[in-house]
Amino acid sequence: MAAAEITWSVFTKPWRGLSVPALGALVRDMGYGAIELPVRPGYQVLPENVERDLPPAARILAEQGVTIASVAGPADAATIAACAQAGVPVLRVMANVTPGQPYAQEEARIRREYDALFPVLEEHGVTLGVQNHVDHFVGNALALDRLLAPYPCAGHAAPIAAVWDAAHEALCGIQPEHALDIIWPRLCMVNLKNAFWQRANGPEAPQARWRAYWTSGRHGLASWPRVMAELARLGYKGVICITAEYDDHDAVERLAREDRAYAKSCL
Repeated sequence: MAAAEITWSVFTKPWRGLSVPALGALVRDMGYGAIELPVRPGYQVLPENVERDLPPAARILAEQGVTIASVAGPADAATIAACAQAGVPVLRVMANVTPGQPYAQEEARIRREYDALFPVLEEHGVTLGVQNHVDHFVGNALALDRLLAPYPCAGHAAPIAAVWDAAHEALCGIQPEHALDIIWPRLCMVNLKNAFWQRANGPEAPQARWRAYWTSGRHGLASWPRVMAELARLGYKGVICITAEYDDHDAVERLAREDRAYAKSCL
């Protein structure tokens, strides 16, 4: 796997207050040529205005040498159509599992939602990228593969595919080599971030509570060298998104720069 075969993207969630031109300038200065753009309340493109505002945002960013590799937004027909018009190949979502409901029942509900979107995705040539996530979501590669089992295995060419997140897998999954081998036929994008479990209360508490602490690529449970080695073995060519999620909010820009360099060094 050569560096030229990878598109390095950054999730721009931390920079919600910037204009689109300023966002493009910052991303280029950090060394990235692609982004994942949040389509969420308070961000550069609002969900209710996605069809109007996403295509011009993509054009402005393209003029600065930045492509929108993926959008993180609502899984609906308007967002899918806007992604197609803007040339965005992947709409990233998570599969939410309602607390207190039987897991198999929730799987069936999620699949019904995806079934309704499938023809819209096919019509527009957009991939719904479903990401594993801790807590009340489909959490790891095994569960993600099971959820997506009814859909064609064609990676980034499939209407519904998998976005594998190394940190969430490390927090609640299996070894990265096994996880990537499982999800490989469905893989359309890779997320790199890192975290570890941190005690959220003291030892005198009647019950321990734990939280995920989001840290830089070198310091969490996910081994980025092992992830990159396995991606190289599998021959991955595509987007790797540095998701810029850090508990040290004052160091986000510095850490996003350092993590890109670190991930590339792992090649």
